[in-house]
Amino acid sequence: MSASMVENQPVSASHSIASLIEAGALGGPGRVAVSAPGRTPLTYQQLFDLLRRLKEEFRAAGIGRNDRVAIVLPNGPELATAFLAAAACATAAPLNPDYREPEFEFYLSDLKARALLVMEGLDSPARRVAEKLGITLLEIAGVPEQPAGTIVIRGPQSAGDHPADDFAQPDDVALLLHTSGTTSRPKLVPLTQRNLCCSAGHIAQTLGLTPDDRSLNMMPLFHIHGLAAATLASLVAGASFICTPGWDQGQFVNWLETLRPTWYSAVPTIHQAVLGVAKRGLPAAHSLRFIRSSSSALAPQLLHELEAAFHVPVIEAYGMTEAAHQMCSNPLPPLKRKPGSVGLAAGPDVAIMNEAGDLLNSGEIGEIVIRGPNVTAGYEQQPAANEAAFCKGWFRTGDQGYCDADGYVFITGRIKELINRGGEKIAPREIDEVLLSHPGVSQAVAFAVPHPRLGEDVAAAVVPREPGTLSERELRTYAIARLSPQKVPSRVIVVPQIPKGPTGKLQRIGLHKAFESLLKVEFTPPASPLEEALARIWSEVLELPRVGRLDNFFMLGGDSLLAMRVLSRVRALFEIELSVAELFEAAVLAEQAEIVEDRLVDADESENS
Repeated sequence: MSASMVENQPVSASHSIASLIEAGALGGPGRVAVSAPGRTPLTYQQLFDLLRRLKEEFRAAGIGRNDRVAIVLPNGPELATAFLAAAACATAAPLNPDYREPEFEFYLSDLKARALLVMEGLDSPARRVAEKLGITLLEIAGVPEQPAGTIVIRGPQSAGDHPADDFAQPDDVALLLHTSGTTSRPKLVPLTQRNLCCSAGHIAQTLGLTPDDRSLNMMPLFHIHGLAAATLASLVAGASFICTPGWDQGQFVNWLETLRPTWYSAVPTIHQAVLGVAKRGLPAAHSLRFIRSSSSALAPQLLHELEAAFHVPVIEAYGMTEAAHQMCSNPLPPLKRKPGSVGLAAGPDVAIMNEAGDLLNSGEIGEIVIRGPNVTAGYEQQPAANEAAFCKGWFRTGDQGYCDADGYVFITGRIKELINRGGEKIAPREIDEVLLSHPGVSQAVAFAVPHPRLGEDVAAAVVPREPGTLSERELRTYAIARLSPQKVPSRVIVVPQIPKGPTGKLQRIGLHKAFESLLKVEFTPPASPLEEALARIWSEVLELPRVGRLDNFFMLGGDSLLAMRVLSRVRALFEIELSVAELFEAAVLAEQAEIVEDRLVDADESENS
């Protein structure tokens, strides 16, 4: 029996991004579409006019329908409108601006990008890679005196044969995103205009969005969560979305007061940080009517604490890139919400399937499968992956779970080896390969470890070619230079051997149990006044009673948001600057103390010279 299938659910009548925005301009030309802190809002009519102008600029550069345009821009209104324009006129492929040069080379090559959009004057390794690969470089220039998101495209002119009035059509590919796979090669997911607009319609209906709603987006716009939920779902409803640079604990309350959002959607890591801000005081009256969580499991306790702080319902949803985001969602009151469940089917049909491809009854555990108009038709140039991913018309999510008698879906585990680090899906094989490229490494396996804030974190076990030749810090430094920060293991343990399965393959699942004693660090008190000062900062930020000199910041529950708070406190106390990269590299308190001490010595020598 299928799990509470949703049939004939109405979605947006617009099946292309251009027609969706045009409908907004016709229905309410003066309504706000895009806003940003400190900027004049952009109306629906202005957004559609901008779209038509940018289409002409793309065509002048030789970019037409289904041409692939990679986008490397910081979060904000310029990225939002650049994405909408690229998706409406060609095919958009937004990339994480934190990628290192080898990552950009892989992703841009795999995308077969025709052009790269970057911010004018902003340095990025993507520029060098585009030049190396012969990809056309197009620069985005913002127009600060104009409404939020107003941009122009500057680049070489090309005599193309693309009609100037030709927007992308419903079955054209609108968006390309890579999703991490269990093999070393990330899979490329093509999502059509129809896929995205249907998913946006599902989200808007689930949340009861109206033109009066304002979404506060703090999610990166190179992930499907921010693109589909905060951005496109708002446009489907004729509502507006607020573009921020990302989560900022110092600005969150100000955004609530001045921008008056009615909802926001984020990962649990951000919700945890929001709760920390809320405990220090919220505006007397805020405008939120609900909070949405997705991309990673939301702890029931965090859900209850958010609801108590804001006095609004917290809705947990379940999504993935291949579904253009939303698959399930808990409904808004007065319908029942079940903490610990990802809710009812909310767009595609959802069912539970066994290994033989049979649909299971309520209460039976199997693989969660989906089908519907928002689901990708398949990975690009991955026939083996597609054969494994689709069964009898259903897409296998790789997640294990069951459906209760009311149709609510519960996730019990994961069949795939992906590591879900606070909503960031990470392929462990990619980390394996980087560590194995170190000349002193014989074997390497990355694996998931439980994390109190992120759900899961990344650790790795390494066997050296010669005993006693490698240190954890050396290996993490090596990884930091080759991987974006979210992929760098918080711990790298050096071991004489790694457990193997019956076939001789290195084990990955369950390694955190096998190495539990090595991952655990016995408390060792700080050994100097400097270490004691840092320990106090860590314990206050992490809300822990004590921190030892050998403790690892990330294994104690730290994440990138809390790292920023530590660095701010270090700056205030010692009057020195440390970077996030240095905290990632020196994650152990004693190592961080060494960096601070060296920086203080340098400062003294500079003053005395």
